[in-house]
Amino acid sequence: MLMTRNYACRGGEIDLIMQDGATLVFVEVRHRTGHQFGTPEETVGLGKQRRLVLAAQHYLARNPALAKRPMRFDVVALSGPLAQAEFRWIRNAITGSG
Repeated sequence: MLMTRNYACRGGEIDLIMQDGATLVFVEVRHRTGHQFGTPEETVGLGKQRRLVLAAQHYLARNPALAKRPMRFDVVALSGPLAQAEFRWIRNAITGSG
């Protein structure tokens, strides 16, 4: 279930915040038409991971009732022209604190 989209704060942005059962899911969506600069999921480097974690911490500070829930960071990777894109949902793509 979608809870929030395009959550932004000074430290970063989260494309989607969703609920999967009791789990809070922070989702980064990446799209690339070609692979000359890597696959979409490969573009989520350490800097981006840190910004995602900072934004998630900010979101949880503003929504303390959600802070005790299990959570994970996923990446949705889209490859190719958007109308025919290959779609991959990568669960637990970001582990630790970045």
